[in-house]
Amino acid sequence: MIKKKKVTFSIDAKIYDSYREFCEKNAFLLSKKIEIYMREELKNEKK
Repeated sequence: MIKKKKVTFSIDAKIYDSYREFCEKNAFLLSKKIEIYMREELKNEKK
């Protein structure tokens, strides 16, 4: 089982609200989308 960690971010409110709405419309979990983005960034850094 993967251990999960709760974090706090400060993000532009309009961007957050728009992206949250996008995720809801497309049945995405906001936290999972951020996790995937972070994983991809780390993978790209290693290249």
